[in-house]
Amino acid sequence: MPVNILFIGDVIGKPGRQAVARELHRLVDRHLVDLVIANGENSAGGFGVTEDTARELYQQGVHLLTSGNHIWDKKDSYGYIEEEERLIRPANYPIGTPGRGYTVLTTPGGVKVGVLNLEGRVFMNNLECPFRTADREIAHLKRETPIIFVDFHAEATSEKSALGWYLDGRVSAVIGTHTHVQTADERVLPGGTAFMSDAGMTGSFDSVIGIGKQQAIQKFVTLLPAKFEVCKNDVRLNGVVVTVDEESGKALSIERIAVACG
Repeated sequence: MPVNILFIGDVIGKPGRQAVARELHRLVDRHLVDLVIANGENSAGGFGVTEDTARELYQQGVHLLTSGNHIWDKKDSYGYIEEEERLIRPANYPIGTPGRGYTVLTTPGGVKVGVLNLEGRVFMNNLECPFRTADREIAHLKRETPIIFVDFHAEATSEKSALGWYLDGRVSAVIGTHTHVQTADERVLPGGTAFMSDAGMTGSFDSVIGIGKQQAIQKFVTLLPAKFEVCKNDVRLNGVVVTVDEESGKALSIERIAVACG
């Protein structure tokens, strides 16, 4: 039996959360979705995640939140990150970092799905190698399920592409996040791994990747600090649906999702 996984690109602030509330159930019905994953690292005011914003997304039907470098922006949430099993952070952070880098979920139909979160190193933080970390964590996940979904939170398309090829045939999907710009390179690689450089974002497109245009321009022009605010207009939901064979864990198809939310 196929398993349909909906992955929602970076949810940006309240407009992004409202977009999920408006569109998620329709997407689940249309694509017969078994599992919903969303990157929620920017769900709280555009930077970070809180218990309240995470709970709101869970109530809307999201089963698991992945994240990235901005998960640490709300220092008051570190305890929540440590305790909440439905929220994961990149696995290649140092030992002792709050939270967990992977988990195994069970769909309503009883199918186990492993989810691994990794962060890139090109133009990013100086973390442990995501490739070697993937080797280690995939070995753990394979003991429980052949279905493994990877959110690779990275800046460079080359690094994302390299990880996709590196893991081809070993995981069900490698989907990139972080740049907030949806790419058009979705495909199933020869070994059966669905790949896409970036799932995009869920938030305002009347913006600079979700934040105020003038604020962003001011920072680029003056190089001075600027207080960024989340925009509210032209809200869209970006994501991807990956269909996976339950027995082999290989991807059967991948479909890019882009919905205008008014």
